Amino acid sequence: MRALNEQVEATRDGLVGFLPHRLNRQPVVVRGLTADELWICAGLSALAGVLVGVPLALATRAIALIPTCIVGGIALGVFVGGGFLRRQKRGRPETWLYRQLQWRLARSCPTRAGHLGGGSLITRSGVWTTRRTFPGTLLSTLPPLTP
Repeated sequence: MRALNEQVEATRDGLVGFLPHRLNRQPVVVRGLTADELWICAGLSALAGVLVGVPLALATRAIALIPTCIVGGIALGVFVGGGFLRRQKRGRPETWLYRQLQWRLARSCPTRAGHLGGGSLITRSGVWTTRRTFPGTLLSTLPPLTP
């Protein structure tokens, strides 16, 4: 009990004596998505809604189908995309999604990747080697020791 009182007295100056683990993480907003991820998901879903809504509106001559498809696409995209991204992010670091997007961009469009931060990623694929020697081979290349 005395150690606890000493710890409380040491932190009475108003400073936090520890840093919580999740202090600098973005808060989860909807279905496991942070605010940035929600905007990405909603934007891509709205784009898909426009791509579905414009031909449908032209075919039925009802322009109100465009915003209806956009809203429906966002709702479906956040619901389905949020669950998908939550499963993909489980057990991975916080920046995994952003690095994954940068890596895919760097692999598919290397000229554009430099402008979006993906130019500094290692995109080499192949066998990596540590160039270690096998036991006994290093000793045979060294000069003999003299006493």
